Order: sequence, then C-alpha cells, then structure tokens
Amino acid sequence: MSRNFLTISDLSREELFGLLDRADELKALRGSPAHPRPLEGKSIAVVFEKASTRTRLSFQVGIHELGAQPVTLNSKDTQLGRGEPIEDTARMLSRYVHGVVYRTFGHDRLEALAGCSTIPVVNGLSDKFHPVQLLADMMTIRQSFGPALDVARVAWIGDGNNMANSWIVSAGLAGFELVLACPAGYQPDEQVLADARARGAKVRVVGRPEEALEGATVVSTDVWASMGQEDEASERQGAFAGFIVDEASMGRTASGAIFLHCLPAHRGEEVSAAVIDGPQSRVWDEAENRLHTQKALLEWLVV
Repeated sequence: MSRNFLTISDLSREELFGLLDRADELKALRGSPAHPRPLEGKSIAVVFEKASTRTRLSFQVGIHELGAQPVTLNSKDTQLGRGEPIEDTARMLSRYVHGVVYRTFGHDRLEALAGCSTIPVVNGLSDKFHPVQLLADMMTIRQSFGPALDVARVAWIGDGNNMANSWIVSAGLAGFELVLACPAGYQPDEQVLADARARGAKVRVVGRPEEALEGATVVSTDVWASMGQEDEASERQGAFAGFIVDEASMGRTASGAIFLHCLPAHRGEEVSAAVIDGPQSRVWDEAENRLHTQKALLEWLVV
C-alpha cells in the first residue's frame, strides 16, 4: 500500500522534521553535480482542476530536477472534465505513472482518488487543506528562527480557510503556538480544531487581529476570497474590514517578526504594499521553498 500526503497529519513529527532537513540539503545541492536524481526513469502526473502558478511551476521543475518526467493534465482537457468518475481516473493513472499531484476543489475528491490509487497521491490543494504550502512555510520559519519550530508564535489573520486549517494541523505536529484572528462567520473547521487540540496543539481562535498579533514572531494571511468564492467578494470585503496586515499590525508583533503569504496577494486588501514588499516579508523565500520541500516530499514518497 503506497503512502499518500493529503494533509500534514499524514506525517509523524519525526517525518516532518526529516523532510524539512532534507529540503535544506536539496536547496544547498541545487545546480551542482551532487544533486541527486532518485526518480530517474519515473513519471509523475500533476492534475489540475483549479488554476495554479506556484504549484504548477514548483512541481514541474522539482519533478524534472529529481530525474522524473512531469506529466501535467488540466481537467478540462481530460475525461475528468467530461464526468469520468474520479475512481476510474485513479485506476488509470496507477497503471501509467509512479505518483500523482492533484489540485482540486472538494477534499472528498482527493480522498476518492487516493482510495483507488496504488501510487502515492499528493494534495496540491483542496478546499480543506493546503499541506504542501505549510511545508514551505515551516521551512521559511526555520530559516529565520532556527530548526526548533516550537519557538515560533504564529498569528493567522483572516479567513478560516484551507490555509488556516493547515496551520492548525501543523501547530499540533510541530509544536508552535498559533492564534487565529477570524471574523464572525469565517472561523476555521471545528473538527480540524478539535483534532489538533486532542494532539496537544496550542491553538486559539479570536475575533480581533490585535489579540493574535501581540507578541507574534510570524504573521500570515491569505486573500479574502479564494478561487470559487468570487461571487462572495463584495460580502467578504465588508466582513474582513479591519483585518488588513499593515505596518501598524506588524508594529504589534515581537522584535524580528516575519510576514508570510501563500500568494497571490491583493495589496491594499489583506496586506499593505509596505508590509509585503518591506523588510519583514519573507514571501519570496517562502515561494521558492515550495520547490525544495516538494522535492524532499516526492523523494520520500516515490523512491
């Protein structure tokens, strides 16, 4: 039975830190003759039902650098787009390729694909979780504060979305403190919170950004309306008023605090230009780290 990576909780604490250590090694080796190519002769499918920039680029480049062939499929150009059952797609992919990255809407589709696959399945994003982004985020935190993630105090400002859920799961595994500031009606998944707290996660949900920002060493946010929520954009603008991360927000944080954003960003909405383009921002390191952490993940899952 192959292993899958559908959420951060699919890893043990030891596996998480092992992957982050390996990502550091692969970053240092990139471009040198010593960089390994452990997936030589293999093929990895990268299947998209949602638009993508960083996920597409980082996986395609990473798969190539590991020695494998990336095979990128957009659902609208496949039988998935014409209603082929996801279970049939899973069985077919398992006969052709050695692993699959799947970026979709409902998390149930991802679970259905994994349930009928005999090859590793990686969550490239679902409406419930975005675990590959959190691997990059945790690598970025370690670059700023050292390898012991439990020294971090993370403030999440904004929607209780798939990114918020992934931060919650990661807090339970890595041991950092997490405070989420979410408007009424936009809190994170209650079951995700309960499961993480049962594992000892130090997580609180508050209603005002100031409560989360005080003493934070890491501040993270996301767009107010994600893909598929475009018709809610106007309503969300009103609900999230006051949740922008700006210079005053960062002024409430601990000395040396950093700012993260999974991108794409809307300057002037969830974050000011002065913050995302300023000295506390680590968003470009964070975006690059998608490449290194995903290479470590694929090496671990597929070899």
